[in-house]
Amino acid sequence: TRVKGWFLLDNYIPTFIFSVIYLLIVWLGPKYMKNRQAFSCRGILLVYNLGLTLLSLYMFYELVTGVWEGKYNFFCQDTRSAGEADMKVIRVLWWYYFSKLIEFMDTIFFILRKNNHQITVLHVYHHATMLNIWWFVMNWVPCGHSYFGATLNSFIHVLMYSYYALSSIPSMRPYLWWKKYITQGQLVQFVLTIIQTICGVIWRCPFPLGWLYFQIGYMISLITLFTNFYIQTYTKKGASRRKEHLKEHQNGSVAAVNGHTNSFSTLENNMKLRKQRKD
Repeated sequence: TRVKGWFLLDNYIPTFIFSVIYLLIVWLGPKYMKNRQAFSCRGILLVYNLGLTLLSLYMFYELVTGVWEGKYNFFCQDTRSAGEADMKVIRVLWWYYFSKLIEFMDTIFFILRKNNHQITVLHVYHHATMLNIWWFVMNWVPCGHSYFGATLNSFIHVLMYSYYALSSIPSMRPYLWWKKYITQGQLVQFVLTIIQTICGVIWRCPFPLGWLYFQIGYMISLITLFTNFYIQTYTKKGASRRKEHLKEHQNGSVAAVNGHTNSFSTLENNMKLRKQRKD
């Protein structure tokens, strides 16, 4: 009842339709771009990533202060005991839900830049499920124990999208050294969320038990996919296989992070080659 009338929350159908459209774009987008020139998108990517960095920072700050003001219990926090602090958390978590719709643009930019190798199972699974999960969270458990994973994820996204924003500036690329640690941070986030959720199972409170079990299962699925990505990207054997795979698709260097890769240098090399042929 506290979110009644809020944008996109009264009816699940719009969220479902957005998800179906997203999956159709993932399927049809690469086919449409196959015989077309790739877009650079450098300017809009800088604005987009900077905007998501600031939004993530705002959500992280508001969630931390809301949890502090409401004196949330780490071990188990129900959804109706903190009064106005609960409403503050709910308002921030609506933005968190809405940001998952905005983040569909990650994939669309990959398609426009013809970086189809970046559209992995991990990438599509994570983006497609989060928007839907958080619609249900916002309608049934929009505060209380739900705060923890969103708070950690907002912090990680500050690091991740700031990395993307800086990587769109050529002069900054030699100084970007933390891409590996962003993925490590994601894995730590999932483990901590599982630990905190298990606390809610052990120390029972009015927070719905079914949601806690669901979150544990979902975190396990993300740990499995992100661990596989980390092994394939950062271990010696995995990295060598990845390099061989990428050589078949493109020229230039690739920087991988959090299930995504940055291919600005690839785009530059292709542009240089086209200019040489033109001359």
